[in-house]
Amino acid sequence: MLFSFVRAFGRYFLGTLFCLLAASTVRAQDTLPRFTVRNAGSNRIIVSWVNPFANVSQISIQRGFDSLGAYKTILSVADPKSVQNGYTDRNAQNDHMWYRLFYAMEGGTYYFSKPKRPDTSRLQLIQAPRPAVAGSELLYKYKDSLFVRNRDTFLVINHDTVRFKNNDTLSVPRPRPVVGTPKKPEWVPSAFVFTNGEGYVQIRLADAAQKNYSLRFYEDSTFLFEIKGVKEKVLLLDKANFYHSGWHYFELFNDDKLLERNRFYLRP
Repeated sequence: MLFSFVRAFGRYFLGTLFCLLAASTVRAQDTLPRFTVRNAGSNRIIVSWVNPFANVSQISIQRGFDSLGAYKTILSVADPKSVQNGYTDRNAQNDHMWYRLFYAMEGGTYYFSKPKRPDTSRLQLIQAPRPAVAGSELLYKYKDSLFVRNRDTFLVINHDTVRFKNNDTLSVPRPRPVVGTPKKPEWVPSAFVFTNGEGYVQIRLADAAQKNYSLRFYEDSTFLFEIKGVKEKVLLLDKANFYHSGWHYFELFNDDKLLERNRFYLRP
């Protein structure tokens, strides 16, 4: 009878812990173009998302001081096709920076998500809770899995799997981190000149009033036109200025100094 009680209690504990972990995983991530920004404390900002697109070719995380200011790409993920992904930013200057995602599709179409910043009203706990069963030991956490030993049962718990093995002398090596060369992004979009969601070419220069900016636009190597003395913080150019869709190139100058040479894609 005592053995039956222990087995029943163990199943209840596993079911409860699994549900809590699964619910935490679902709440922790949003589906693109939505994404989640969490303040985890100790100078850690976690950006995470769920990718429903099979044809995505690039996902980059960008950070800025305000929602309308210039954004800087802080990471281009090595595997953009991964369904669940995220990044822990440990280099933010403060805990209320703004974040957005850039993601590009195969064929050249790309998008920017709406910017958002972490919720600083409360810190969200990401450390896995210790099992509440006497005699249990949380060995370690690796990615989305918990490794727990409870007297004579070893458990591996993640968001879609619960595996256990009866063996009170089980020894499990720690997973070795995968070391590889980061994949260099093929193209990183400009934070100053880009195509917005409505299909316009958007120019965003936060300090335009204090600088002497000029822009030159090209189709391949053919010069199209130049804009001198830009003084607006935000300027929109209609697609009609570029004759047709596809890749176009630009050069951004302050006085005679070249600040950036990049490209953008106009959708049909």
